[in-house]
Amino acid sequence: MKYWWLVCIFYCLANVTNAQNTGNNPKVLVYIAQYKAIAVAEMQRTGVPAAIKLAQGIFESNNGESKLCLQSNNHFGIKCKNDWQGDRTYHDDDARGECFRVYATGADSYRDHSDFLKTRPHYAFLFQIPPTDYEAWAYGLKKAGYATNPRYPERIIQIINEYNLNEVTLLALQQSSTNAGSNVLTATPAIPEVTPSQAGNDIKFVTPPSQPANTKPATEKDVEEDEEVIEEIITITAKKDTTLTVNDTSKQATTNYPQGVFTINGLKVIYAEAGTSMLAIAQQHNIAYKKLIEFNELTEIDILEKSQLLFLEKKKKIGAQTIHIVVPNETMEDIAQKEGMLLQSLLDFNRIPKGRQPVSGEKIYLKGNSPTTPKLIEATTAKNTTTTS
Repeated sequence: MKYWWLVCIFYCLANVTNAQNTGNNPKVLVYIAQYKAIAVAEMQRTGVPAAIKLAQGIFESNNGESKLCLQSNNHFGIKCKNDWQGDRTYHDDDARGECFRVYATGADSYRDHSDFLKTRPHYAFLFQIPPTDYEAWAYGLKKAGYATNPRYPERIIQIINEYNLNEVTLLALQQSSTNAGSNVLTATPAIPEVTPSQAGNDIKFVTPPSQPANTKPATEKDVEEDEEVIEEIITITAKKDTTLTVNDTSKQATTNYPQGVFTINGLKVIYAEAGTSMLAIAQQHNIAYKKLIEFNELTEIDILEKSQLLFLEKKKKIGAQTIHIVVPNETMEDIAQKEGMLLQSLLDFNRIPKGRQPVSGEKIYLKGNSPTTPKLIEATTAKNTTTTS
């Protein structure tokens, strides 16, 4: 009997460990949903990668639950330094009774973190690193003296990988080429006011409050709903003005994907220009030509007829985000490629027959079954508008 209990305890501990390694910690998901929009806005304002900012916030604040964060809204463990004129508090850290900055809101902490990195000379070299190279950023932060923990870079990288946070950086990059004149993200961004009660209402944008808001933390039950709201914030203008989104296939020239290899949905991908040889791409990345064709669900071709994303590994059955908003001229094949998903999974989730295309503005579900089938373009029209990938 004694050994049976030991086996049970070991089994339970193993399950807990596995759950923590899947990137599904509900507290982390709540934190990401709550601060994703401000991370995107701050990346556009200052260049600090959204993935790095979110990962640092998660790690430094213990998902917003550390004593320093709860009492002082300090998400990044930033100490007072000589130039700090605001409120302050004292905690034991590397030494006893060290001075830490106090903020009125979490958003203020996120903005100050950006300014802290942007205005100090010993962090200047970081802004020469591509924002999608989060590993170089993580090691660079340690090199510049941001943290004393010897495993700091590894923990930041682990968080980014487990929760696909580089997708948020890519989202900010895509938006940056289309936000001129937009009221969504500006140089002094309005922060989306997201609360669980707004899930079914119109979304409004508000300027950052000067006093602490009377808010309560989101619950685990609100995570999926909040993620959908935030995704709609990022793409809210797509329905009103198709020039404000890089997903519009009629405006491919305005895309702003990074050069070289980056990630979508946790997968390695490149953006290849029209006229590029598929065989040359395969050889360059040490992949068999037939595998490259298979990974991207293409027919055997040599020269790309249009510029497009090309995955260097097999696409996944589910996406990184919850939903995708269809934009004009966008096909299910386009969506599958942009989200790093297998086309058949996307069709199955949304109950769409192969060859049929959704109407602009419809929601396409990426992680599970859609509650309803989206509106589809009439078959005769779809036949004329469908493009091959």
